Amino acid sequence: MSSVDQLLQRAETLLQRLDGLLPGPDSQPVRAPDWAASIAFRYRRRSGLLQGGWLEPVRHVATIHLADLKEVDPQKDRLTRNLQQFVAGRSANNVLLTGARGTGKSSLVKACLNEFALQGLRLIEVDKSDLVDLHDIVDLVAPRPERFIVFCDDLSFDEGEPGYKALKSILDGSVAQASDNVLIVATSNRRHLLPEYMRENLTYQHTDDGEVHPGEVVEEKISLSERFGLWISFYPFSQEEYLTIAAQWLRSFGVSEEAIAAARPEALVWALERGSRSGRVAYQFARDYAGRHA
Repeated sequence: MSSVDQLLQRAETLLQRLDGLLPGPDSQPVRAPDWAASIAFRYRRRSGLLQGGWLEPVRHVATIHLADLKEVDPQKDRLTRNLQQFVAGRSANNVLLTGARGTGKSSLVKACLNEFALQGLRLIEVDKSDLVDLHDIVDLVAPRPERFIVFCDDLSFDEGEPGYKALKSILDGSVAQASDNVLIVATSNRRHLLPEYMRENLTYQHTDDGEVHPGEVVEEKISLSERFGLWISFYPFSQEEYLTIAAQWLRSFGVSEEAIAAARPEALVWALERGSRSGRVAYQFARDYAGRHA
């Protein structure tokens, strides 16, 4: 095959890919689900970036409750207070939960859903790659009487991802105001949601009086996280906090208090082997221990 034929073949392949990304004659808006089927929904999209999508009811919603979460009381209080305002129809802030991995960020959101579901709270989980359709999702739920959390779990962006601009616009900056029955809640291990590089420090400006001003690249990366009105930070657990969380999960699996006390050395070894004392590690230990000692 000649170089010209190879070039034509590659061009044809590229055009086929672009064709799948462009809206066609069959493009449709987001399809509404059976709202009574669940308290939580996932956004699904057809192949092709702008080919429409639908909300899929979650048949088995996580049963975690606020009482199950230990050693995160300040974070729990701040989020529940904000959501109480939201479900009551009062003003509330979009929320960014950041910090150490496995410390309960996602679990806290799920627990709050169960806490406020009877007051009309609903959750729509959206993957970061589908955030380009965020405006359509907001338009779909705007006439509904329920209050919706649009939940983006483990959110972070690489350079140039299209969902970044869509999220930034819906948070604060679009000419169209977001519906007052929608709240954006995201979790992330990154405070600024974008990768940060050493070379960006060179863009800082130093004034004669000693002040330091971030450059345009840094300002752009900070601007997205600043549009979340409420920041809730999570921190690594101490050894005692880790053991308290492990004991709570062991109780939830029906382990006796005597067995919980005897399990402390094993819980510490488990954390040492995993290199982490997170709540996730404590939960995984409790599942293993309860299963072995059923």
